[in-house]
Amino acid sequence: MKPAAAQQRVPSIRTVMMPRDTNALGSIFGGHILSLIDLATGQYARSVAPKKYVTKVMREVNFIAPVYVGDVVSFYCDTVKIGKTSITIRCDVEAQRGVNLAQPIPVTSAEVVMVAVDDQNRPISVM
Repeated sequence: MKPAAAQQRVPSIRTVMMPRDTNALGSIFGGHILSLIDLATGQYARSVAPKKYVTKVMREVNFIAPVYVGDVVSFYCDTVKIGKTSITIRCDVEAQRGVNLAQPIPVTSAEVVMVAVDDQNRPISVM
């Protein structure tokens, strides 16, 4: 049985990596992972405070291990800081591979700043 903390952990998004997402070396293209981090953090920001968000900055991106076709990849987000118009989010990316989806492997981490905007894309208060 898994610890209670592990059972409560829910990814912002989860997806299966496909052949179309590979680079010349056969692993998943890092830019594809970055685009999924962008989607995951945007989704997470909306769950914290329901607004429209745009990406201000991605920083501290760390590609820890390669991701491969068939991997089930989960994007876990947590709030680092809530500012007046922005939410800073940490995104930890884990891959499970193999037929039985073995133990998750940390593959990427990043810190992303999402800014709440109005219909004219001007910054607005998060809360």
